[in-house]
Amino acid sequence: MPRETAEMKAAGGAADAQGRDLSRDQEYMARALELAAGGRGLASPNPMVGAVLVRNGKVIAEGFHTYEGLRHAEIIALEAAGEKARGATVYVNLEPCSHTGRTGPCSRALIAAGVARVVAGMIDPNPAVAGRGLKELRAAGIQVDCSCTSGACAEARRLNEAFGWWIRKRRPLVTLKTALTLDGSLVLPRSLNGSESRWITSEISRAEVHRMRHASDAIMTGIGTILADDPLLTDRSGLPRRRPLLRVVLDSRLRLSPKSQVVHSAKGDVLVFTSASASGAHAKTLSALGVEIFPVRARHGRPDLRAVLEELGRRDILSVMLEAGPLLNQAALEADLVEKVRLFYAPTLVGLGRSLPGPPAGKRSRMPPVRELSGLRTENFGPDFAVEGYLRDVYRNR
Repeated sequence: MPRETAEMKAAGGAADAQGRDLSRDQEYMARALELAAGGRGLASPNPMVGAVLVRNGKVIAEGFHTYEGLRHAEIIALEAAGEKARGATVYVNLEPCSHTGRTGPCSRALIAAGVARVVAGMIDPNPAVAGRGLKELRAAGIQVDCSCTSGACAEARRLNEAFGWWIRKRRPLVTLKTALTLDGSLVLPRSLNGSESRWITSEISRAEVHRMRHASDAIMTGIGTILADDPLLTDRSGLPRRRPLLRVVLDSRLRLSPKSQVVHSAKGDVLVFTSASASGAHAKTLSALGVEIFPVRARHGRPDLRAVLEELGRRDILSVMLEAGPLLNQAALEADLVEKVRLFYAPTLVGLGRSLPGPPAGKRSRMPPVRELSGLRTENFGPDFAVEGYLRDVYRNR
C-alpha cells in the first residue's frame, strides 16, 4: 500500500509510491474527459480527445480535438503552453498517437517539448498500435501512468466506445433505442375520439433522444416506421456537428414515398438500402430528390443487416442509433448486431402487453433468444426513466 503524507491524510486524499496526490490526478483527468467531450459531433471519425498541461500544481494549457481543426489535443495544448510545457505533466484521456496520419505523432511532440510525465486515461484501442505511444514516451525517460483510478479509465473507454468498436471491427457500434410503457407497449391505444398520441415519453426524454442523435453518426429505421409515422429522423439538439446525421432507411421493395418528410428534407443525408432495382423509375425519382439508393443483398426478405453495417463502416460511420419498430429491432437482435440498448420507460400502463407481432399464419412461433444486459445504468428524465446496458463487451477485440 502506498504511504500517505500527513497533509493528504488530513485532506482525505491518497498518495502513490512517489508521493503524488492521486486526487489531483483524478481531478485533472476528469477535466481532460470534459474537454474531450467538446468534440462530440465534431471529431468523428476520429476519437474525442482532451489534454490538460499542469506545472507546479497549476493548469497552464488545455486543448481538445476536432476533425476540421486537424491538430490533436496534445498539440493544441503544447502550442498554447510554449516553453512552459517543459517539465509539465500532461493529462490526456487517450494514449498519445505514435504514427503519422493527417498529422505527425503526438508522442514525439511531447518528447520534443520536454514534458516530465504523461497520464493517459486509456491505451489506444487499435490493436495495431495499442501501447506504442506509451512505450515511446517511456523510452525517452518520461514518466507514464495509465490512470484507471476512480472510474477514469471506464469513463475514457465509454466516451470513445464507438471509435474503439469501429477501429477493431470496421463496422459501427449499434445502439438500439426505444420508448415503452411500463407494461412493455411500444404504442399507445387510440382514445375515445379516435385520435392517437404520437409520443409515449415526455418532452424531457425526447430532448435526451436528440442529444443521443447528436452523438451518433447515423440513425437507422425501417420502411414500416416511415410509412406509419412519417418521421424526419433529424438531429434537433441545436448542438454543432461536423457532418449531418446520416438518415438510413431499410426498404426492401423501395416503397419510400417522394412526399415523405425524410425525402422532402433530403440534402444528401438520406441513404436507402434496398433489395429492389436501383435503376427503376422510382429509384431515379428518389435520387433526383437527393436520396442515395444503395442495392444490397437480401436476407429473409429484407436487406442484409450485416451487409448494411459493413457498408456504413466503409463510409467511416462509427455509431448507428437504431430507432425502429419491433420487426427491425427483433431482426437486429436475432442477428446479434446490437451492441448497446437504451430503453426509455414512461410511467404508463395501457394493458396492451407485448408489442412484438405474432408469427405469420401457418408458421410455428420461434422463441427469441434471451439476452442479458451488462453494465446497467439508469437515469431519470422528468417523469420517465431510461435503462441502458450492453449486450456484449465492446472493449474486447472479439
